[in-house]
Amino acid sequence: MESFYPIAADAILVVHFAFIIYVVGGQLCVIAGYFRKWCWVRNLAFRVCHLLAIGVVVAQAWLGRYCPLTIWESRLRQAAGQPAYQGSFVQEWVGKLIYYDAPLWVFAIIYSLFGALVLASWIWVKPRSLTSLE
Repeated sequence: MESFYPIAADAILVVHFAFIIYVVGGQLCVIAGYFRKWCWVRNLAFRVCHLLAIGVVVAQAWLGRYCPLTIWESRLRQAAGQPAYQGSFVQEWVGKLIYYDAPLWVFAIIYSLFGALVLASWIWVKPRSLTSLE
């Protein structure tokens, strides 16, 4: 059972990284898709999920809450007897990519600005069902 905790913590770290890739990469795809005429970036389900994802991040930052994935991973690392964010290859390198040492308010501003970009893209690159209303 001891080997479960570090593996579970690494899995959460990878999911966390994938979530970040989805939010940031999704927005980059929306912008690129506008210029490249990719129809899929106007898919309403994708756009709603993307907006909800950044909305949750912005809300938790303004409420002064840490990401639940970060908390869960940290607790699993402690249960494994590991210091948080040190250890395996996956943890070391993926962790370095997504964890920064800054006050929570800095993240709240960054997330809010990115959330505003996501909202603006709803006007600039309208989802398909909204476009058909014009």
